[in-house]
Amino acid sequence: MERTGPPARITGLLAAFTAALLAAGGLAASAPSAAAADADLARNGTFEAGLDGWSCSGGSGAVVSTPVHGGTSALKATPAGSDYAKCSQTVTVKPGSTYTLSTWVQGSYVYLGAEGTGTTDVSTWTQSAGAWKQLTTTFKTGASTTSVSVYTHGWYGIPAYYADDLTLIGPGGDPVALPAVPAGLKAGTATASSVPLSWTASAGATGYNVYQGGTKVLSATGTSATVTGLAASTAYSFQVTATNSAGESAKSAAVPATTKTGSSGGDGSTDLPAHALVGYLHSSFANGSGYTRMADVPDSWDVIDLAFGEPTSVTSGDIRFSLCPVAECPNVESAAEFKAAIKAKQAAGKKVLISIGGQNGQVQLSTTAARDTFVASVSKIIDEYGLDGLDIDFEGHSLSLNTGDTDFRSPTTPVVVNLISAVKTLKAKYGDKFVLTMAPETFFVQLGYQYYGSGPWGGQDPRAGAYLPVIHALRDDLTLLHVQDYNSGSIMGLDNQYHSMGGADFHIAMTDMLLTGFPVAGDQTKVFPGLRPDQVSIGLPASTQAGNGHTSPAEVTKALNCLTKKTDCGSYATHGTWSGLRGLMTWSINWDRFNQWAFSKNFDAYFGG
Repeated sequence: MERTGPPARITGLLAAFTAALLAAGGLAASAPSAAAADADLARNGTFEAGLDGWSCSGGSGAVVSTPVHGGTSALKATPAGSDYAKCSQTVTVKPGSTYTLSTWVQGSYVYLGAEGTGTTDVSTWTQSAGAWKQLTTTFKTGASTTSVSVYTHGWYGIPAYYADDLTLIGPGGDPVALPAVPAGLKAGTATASSVPLSWTASAGATGYNVYQGGTKVLSATGTSATVTGLAASTAYSFQVTATNSAGESAKSAAVPATTKTGSSGGDGSTDLPAHALVGYLHSSFANGSGYTRMADVPDSWDVIDLAFGEPTSVTSGDIRFSLCPVAECPNVESAAEFKAAIKAKQAAGKKVLISIGGQNGQVQLSTTAARDTFVASVSKIIDEYGLDGLDIDFEGHSLSLNTGDTDFRSPTTPVVVNLISAVKTLKAKYGDKFVLTMAPETFFVQLGYQYYGSGPWGGQDPRAGAYLPVIHALRDDLTLLHVQDYNSGSIMGLDNQYHSMGGADFHIAMTDMLLTGFPVAGDQTKVFPGLRPDQVSIGLPASTQAGNGHTSPAEVTKALNCLTKKTDCGSYATHGTWSGLRGLMTWSINWDRFNQWAFSKNFDAYFGG
């Protein structure tokens, strides 16, 4: 299904025109003189203390020794992709007071501004500054404003810019003390991959940071958080700090916690091999690839997804499955033969699942009645054919009502909440051996790195990243996630560069995001935690006819080498090496047969059959 891509970069005259509109008022001719009681309130505006006090989006900022305007250091910030290298800090100010903000810059389209003033936020810019040039602007704070954010940034598609000697002159606000160290940190009941934490509120705190083994893993505004994406049967140590505009407190006393032995979700109890090949079998319809009988599926395939269980209507929740009609598939087997072939596959250690949805099978569980009908009808299919579990292949508008949530960790929209509830009910009914897989498109997962909910772009499709709350809520039950790395257009990776389908780099970047985790819609307080490598397979089309973005066997091998061995890597630098990556998924077994089994033969050759 076609998806529109992210907004185009603004360059050249269009960028200049847009920037001019954004910077109404232009450059100030001269800075007003400061009152005698005024002081420079900016912290480390000379960057002589590195980036202390500054936060740069997407890790775009660095301190350099040349060029500098004064002293020995200056800021260098590099825009990448849709990130324009915004570096900012929060400053304590007095209500109803006038301030002068100034800095020296080099580069094209460099901006200086202040946000949260309580009156009119301001910005100024320069289109081209080959030598050091001063930017200055003024603002007045509102009647209740006690802090503002001052910033510099560049522009899309423009090289790095430099800034130095930034000052904010005006009356100082009441000093803010560092918050107290959080007390009473406790670990709740751990699962195989998560540990819930809670602590006592700290005086003066506006937020908290959670550390795992000394490394910051998430931020929270309340006094509880759950660390996810952990390994089973593993001991961990956690600490928490409190934050406010003055900075961050010292770390609390450490609390130990050990995750439980894995009971599901690809930890071995589902009996999958260390490296598995997943494929979809067109069992209910025919297309140009031809019909393939269950008994004729080669032993290469470890998980066989029956395509598809489809709804009787979009909102009913009633799912039905039947074999392809004889008129459409002359070589279709009988129901009895089909069931016998499933049992034979299972006896050989294979898993057979019912896949719900597909491109045309839209399912919206917008009511609890639809949820209950979904559970009952899916259970009936699983029981009738003796299946091992469920694959969720919701596409199109199945999650289109996910327009109100802004935090993937706490979904409230019915179609999301009811889907999560339905799957948990099925998992509880069938137990630890129940295999749960998902096959979302990149649009619904990785695009959440830029957009989620209504998104920062306003008009951006609110379905972007809509699978994230489902994956997150079910991560302890999830056996495999195999995102469709095709039919998606270019997607931005964690390097803030766009990667195009069909090459190794695309699969490396998209898979690295799933394993590493990423901030949702650029919000560092809402980080989607990475999955375990045994929960992740790479989704690809089996042939050029099967989907837009077919990847040659040679490029698939490069992607596997980079992700599992850190060799054969291209332009994308991964954040780890994952020898336990589960494997590959393809659409489809039928198309692989049509293509002389090229996809599965390459998998067998790579993983030794």
